[in-house]
Amino acid sequence: MKETIQRAVAEAVSRTASELGLEEAPDLQRFTVERPANPSFGHFSTNAAMVYAKLFAPKMRAKGNPALALAGRLITVLEGTGHFEAVEIKGPGFVNFRVGARSWAGALGAMLAAGDRYGAGEPTGRRVLLEFVSSNPTGPLHVGHGRGAAWGDAAAGILAFLGDTVSREYYINDAGNQIRSLGKSVLFRLGDREGTPPEGLYRGAYVTDIADDLRRRHPPEWFTRAEDELLPELSREASDMILADMKADLDRFGVRFDTWFSERSLFSSGAVERTVKALSDAGWTYESDGALFFSSTEFGDDKDRVLVKSGGDLTYFASDAAYHADKFARGFDLAVDVLGADHGGYLARMSAVVQAMGHDKSKLKIVLYQLVNLTRGGEAYRMSTRAGEFVPLKAVLDEVSPDAARFMYLTQSHDSPLEFDVDLARTRTADNPVYYVQYLCARISQVLRKAAPVLERAGPPDLELLKDPREQELLAQLSGFPDAVRSAGRNLAPHHLASWLTETAGLFHHYYGACRMVTEEDPPLTAARCALATACRQVVASGLGLLGVSAPERMELNPATPDQGEAGTLGDSRD
Repeated sequence: MKETIQRAVAEAVSRTASELGLEEAPDLQRFTVERPANPSFGHFSTNAAMVYAKLFAPKMRAKGNPALALAGRLITVLEGTGHFEAVEIKGPGFVNFRVGARSWAGALGAMLAAGDRYGAGEPTGRRVLLEFVSSNPTGPLHVGHGRGAAWGDAAAGILAFLGDTVSREYYINDAGNQIRSLGKSVLFRLGDREGTPPEGLYRGAYVTDIADDLRRRHPPEWFTRAEDELLPELSREASDMILADMKADLDRFGVRFDTWFSERSLFSSGAVERTVKALSDAGWTYESDGALFFSSTEFGDDKDRVLVKSGGDLTYFASDAAYHADKFARGFDLAVDVLGADHGGYLARMSAVVQAMGHDKSKLKIVLYQLVNLTRGGEAYRMSTRAGEFVPLKAVLDEVSPDAARFMYLTQSHDSPLEFDVDLARTRTADNPVYYVQYLCARISQVLRKAAPVLERAGPPDLELLKDPREQELLAQLSGFPDAVRSAGRNLAPHHLASWLTETAGLFHHYYGACRMVTEEDPPLTAARCALATACRQVVASGLGLLGVSAPERMELNPATPDQGEAGTLGDSRD
């Protein structure tokens, strides 16, 4: 419906320009069509008259506000299209539309016909690599990693729905000093279960668990070898055990990857050395104090970055550069890195190296998600993998369903700190956002089950019977689903879709509390309303699916849940 109005407005602007003999053709991409915040102003509104007023003013020679004069001319054209019940001017020149029942019937029919592809895009031909989570296998995934997992998986689902070919990838940091430190931490625990490890070693209880597991796996003589022989194997086994647990946690969370990419493979294949050589051959490196630097300040970074230390060791930055060279060598058109907020310095250096490799900087998008404050009983937890003071993701999933956790993670923009209230996520009330949305799906399924006998004698639904303002407001909301998905994909902002779903649930629960859905004495109206409910469930289930959340057919309220039938509650039990 929004696209129909956009086309009608564009045609009205062009026709008016032609009638007035305007020399400069108006840019028809400048105006917007939006839903007014106040439903009493109509179903949709456009700012076209205000956007083009200055361009049209010399030809109109109107006294007073030229935007109002242009709005009047546009309305004359728009009223003749037959799409609208009413078109009127509001404020300084907004043109507001109220859509008629016939047009809404057509829009609803199109939604039902499209099924779960409603709002989907055509294949774009663009290949996107989404790398997310990528936590070092030196400790369990914690609640903060859960935010990156939920965000990355939802963004991947949305982009794929819009037509991109999307690959999900986990980059395993299984090389370097952190893995060696893990091995030393386990080695310490093999000899001392209770003491305090030296500074720089991992202290979590999971390290003791790994040490105990290794004792069970290997005979005593396996541990008696010299440290330089034992430590590499110890480090590798410990990191592999942690990685296996990470995979299990992510699988439980409903997050699965197409590729698990090993940093170790970049060194064993010689890719890191080749990348450093390529940057040097291109003239982007120099030596200083025995170290090899990359000239990242040439691309806007605040300082040049070390690729090879003075002792000859390659840096993490060198392997990161090789990893991104590999991404683009695999033919991806866009690489999206989803990282924690502590990687802020990563943006400029990786943008610089991507450009030095000959790629447009727009082909790399780095998303930094802010911290998660896990609360329970009003108290927050601290999180530090090295110190062992963290809340594992698996502990959260022991208390909160994956659906609730994923939706809670996506209720706010990634660049804002998130307070994750465990107690709220466990409730079955309207205050819990995921329950509020999922209950829409369960409630509609219940309505359709009860309506089945009435629908059998109703015949094909007459969708033009949907004339109640609350029905048309719900239809206007549903017609905005494609726009909500596009916004979430274009801006890499899954929370836009989560917000849209919550708003839709509020409109439906309010409608359900005010209008009887199933009326024995009026099968035609029952059929029309059930068609609307079916479309509503279909669209909301599709949106939930893009976020990785289920759309259940049956749910129950908390016994203490108020049933008041108002927006923001779950309504009474009308059907």
